[in-house]
Amino acid sequence: MTTSELTLPPTAEVKRERRRVMGAGKQLHAGPLTYVVLVLFALVSLAPLVWTAVAASRTDRRLAETPPPLWFGGNLFKNLQAAWDQAGLGTAMLNSLIVAGTITVSTVLFATLAGFAFAKLRFRFSGLLLLLTIGTMMIPPQLAVVPLYLWMSDFGWSNQLQTVILPSLVTAFGTFFMRQYLVQALPTELIEAARMDGASSLRVVWHVVFPAARPAMAVLGLLTFVFAWNDFLWPIIALNQQNPTVQVALNSLGTGYVPDQAVIMAGALLGTLPLLIAFLLFGKQIVGGIMQGAIKG
Repeated sequence: MTTSELTLPPTAEVKRERRRVMGAGKQLHAGPLTYVVLVLFALVSLAPLVWTAVAASRTDRRLAETPPPLWFGGNLFKNLQAAWDQAGLGTAMLNSLIVAGTITVSTVLFATLAGFAFAKLRFRFSGLLLLLTIGTMMIPPQLAVVPLYLWMSDFGWSNQLQTVILPSLVTAFGTFFMRQYLVQALPTELIEAARMDGASSLRVVWHVVFPAARPAMAVLGLLTFVFAWNDFLWPIIALNQQNPTVQVALNSLGTGYVPDQAVIMAGALLGTLPLLIAFLLFGKQIVGGIMQGAIKG
């Protein structure tokens, strides 16, 4: 009798384990229904942007007709130039880049440091401080407008960019977001090993915390930049038309007895372009950061 004849048949558990291992190496393929749903979601998501571009390429009279236009016209560059000149978007774009860029860098930096402290360091009243930080997220920002304006006026910063930047240098959401991520993504043993090797606190933050937090920092940076770029309530109160951000400048396009809707749409399209460019340049890194964070979590 040969050796193969003496081999016992695999049990049910062995068969299930083999199927699991073989299935783990297979790549999942989407069916036709998945593609249909994804295409529908993409069309619904792109519809407002496409309509803005279509309206920006038409005349105000054509937009008032029924049915409305469904395809591009020939006035796009003319309306873009009119919106750029009427709203002074050159200065507004530069101001928004300064404001949104500064807020993004400071929020990501301070929120990462604070999140690391709440996640991995032990100090007195840490739980209470975290609770107070989260509690500030429940306060409507409209309640802080009047005292914040009076505070900035006492500093003599009326109609200056630091009036918009200072209140948003760090956010409670960013701190809580980074804290929740670092609790799972940053092993305590790694910090202890770095300290045993003689690393200072600054070296631990730079060489251990920041690399581990990079995916979440990318996501938080994108969210912060979009929010700071689109912020309207506080900038319209703190700034004027001589030194505006993009959203404040676009507000001037809607004034007048009969606002030109085509020019307004052209201005909105110009105000959206920097966000689209940011998504095109950094979208791959941001999606990769989200996926990496999901795997670690």
